Amino acid sequence: MSRILVTGGAGRLGRSLVRGLADAGHDIVSIDRHASDAAELEGIEQVETDLTDADATTAAIGSLGADALIHLAAIAVPFSAPEDVIIRTNSALAVNVIGAGVAARIPKIVAASSPTVLGYNAPAGWLPDRFPLDETTTPKPWNAYALSKHLVEQTLAMFARQTGDATRFAAFRPCYVIAPEEWDGALTQQGHTVRERLADPALSAPALFNYVDARDVASFIDVLLDAIGTIPNAETFFVGADDALATRPLAELLPQYVPGTEALAAELTGDAPAFSTAKARRMLGWAPQHRWSAELPDIADTRLTPSLSPESRKDVLT
Repeated sequence: MSRILVTGGAGRLGRSLVRGLADAGHDIVSIDRHASDAAELEGIEQVETDLTDADATTAAIGSLGADALIHLAAIAVPFSAPEDVIIRTNSALAVNVIGAGVAARIPKIVAASSPTVLGYNAPAGWLPDRFPLDETTTPKPWNAYALSKHLVEQTLAMFARQTGDATRFAAFRPCYVIAPEEWDGALTQQGHTVRERLADPALSAPALFNYVDARDVASFIDVLLDAIGTIPNAETFFVGADDALATRPLAELLPQYVPGTEALAAELTGDAPAFSTAKARRMLGWAPQHRWSAELPDIADTRLTPSLSPESRKDVLT
């Protein structure tokens, strides 16, 4: 059992991550601006701290003692605040929290980045070198949120250059997170249900149809913390599902929403996702365990059925 601090533990991903790590046997402390009465945090120690205050962050993290620190706290949605506020807040949070962890001699520090660092949906156009996308795909952030997440990765690398292997760092890029209750109809982060995302491809297209079950994020962190001392320092990993959040192949869907991807997406047949988790499999032995087709089998039964027109398929899904 490890004692793990989680910043942003009261947030959307944080609640599921905290619960998953606690259920795996770890002693968890959630650090956030305000404590939460969410069911997932029942029995979890919560500490209220303004993490944008460097001195308060250093004092709080330094007083708690921990084997690992997971940094999730951030303005979590692009354009949900002015661009200058997002970049200033998220970069300050990263420097404050990671720096406090280093000062407290916490040996394992992990921070959440985002797939958006790759730059898809850029108004001036975007094309990758290839699909599926992976950790070697060149980051091309085009908004403050994506840039702030790229800075999180660079902040980890900066501190790794300062501390060497005395502290072990890693970043992870979780795909579009779906919490367990959202399979049952609770609204997702974008304000609609998973069923609606499957029924209308335009809803998932901005994220290139990526997703990950929050429980798989928790299992990934558990595995990563166990292996972090055996891999190169300050590595970055994609964390996503093994399938796309779509009822038709991405080879068909991506060219409709990302101009110029006809040839690039051709190999994304069946239910293949646009984002690869092969690095996590190879280096950590981790693989996601949850698929939307198992959570929503009634929709899965209609997937890729050629006899259904797009209109009748949408009627079935809704």
